[in-house]
Amino acid sequence: MANASSVISISPEGGLSRYLAEIRKFPMLEKDEEFMLAKSWQEHEDSDAAHRLVTSHLRLVAKIAMGYRGYGLPIAEVISEGNVGLMQAVKKFDPDKGFRLATYAMWWIRASIQEYILRSWSLVKMGTTAAQKKLFFNLRRMKSQMQALEEGDLHPDQVETIATKLGVTDQDVISMNRRLSGPDASLNAPMRQDGDAEWQDWLADDDAATAEDTLAQSDEFDSRMTLLQEAMGQLNERERHIIEERRLTEEPKTLEDLAGVYGVSRERIRQIEVRAFDKLQTEMKRLATDRGLVAA
Repeated sequence: MANASSVISISPEGGLSRYLAEIRKFPMLEKDEEFMLAKSWQEHEDSDAAHRLVTSHLRLVAKIAMGYRGYGLPIAEVISEGNVGLMQAVKKFDPDKGFRLATYAMWWIRASIQEYILRSWSLVKMGTTAAQKKLFFNLRRMKSQMQALEEGDLHPDQVETIATKLGVTDQDVISMNRRLSGPDASLNAPMRQDGDAEWQDWLADDDAATAEDTLAQSDEFDSRMTLLQEAMGQLNERERHIIEERRLTEEPKTLEDLAGVYGVSRERIRQIEVRAFDKLQTEMKRLATDRGLVAA
């Protein structure tokens, strides 16, 4: 994907404002056009097609990266790491599954950025397990939900609640809270979180040399995305569109928005969403069980 790499080397290092202005010049792709380009890359390794897929989504990377500004790291580097995730997503994207590339790519972008943050923060070198990494990225959000004080130790009941929800020990919670409330706290302003989706919270082991290597070698991450893509194939077009717009985008549509699209009531859209989500969960569990990814 040489052409894509050369475009990304126009990097935000040369000035963020200039970079953002440059990437806005790349046109967004219509659904059919994106499908044809993805097929061309998938079947013929057409580097020009990959180039267009990458450049049309650089704005998505920049938008996601802005949600991680509170970690005290150069935003240009955060964007660059997100671009690595985008390229990996383009390499693995299967347009026949029914997803738009943006829906698929955002998980790879976030994972790449989060790996970079973990590599850069010396205070979390102790956080080597997936659960500890999840604690690092979710502690402040959970404290806010519980209206816990920003500084000082947590109440024992709060510690127990957080530890139970995130699958870590009470001591892990206490230790991480003290580190994030210490001298380096100014580096750790709240990270934007849209929900509790475990796919976006999950991070691969950080023993690999680079984020790209880690993601490429991560069978677990790839398996989850494959299951989701295949399960989406069990939904009809309307159900799939509603799930994508309500649960799989950076800015979910409201029930009222979709009610206007389909000419039905908001309650009807809600019913379709609930039914489609239940179908999606059931199919993913079935697929995971059939493949031995979870116990039957």
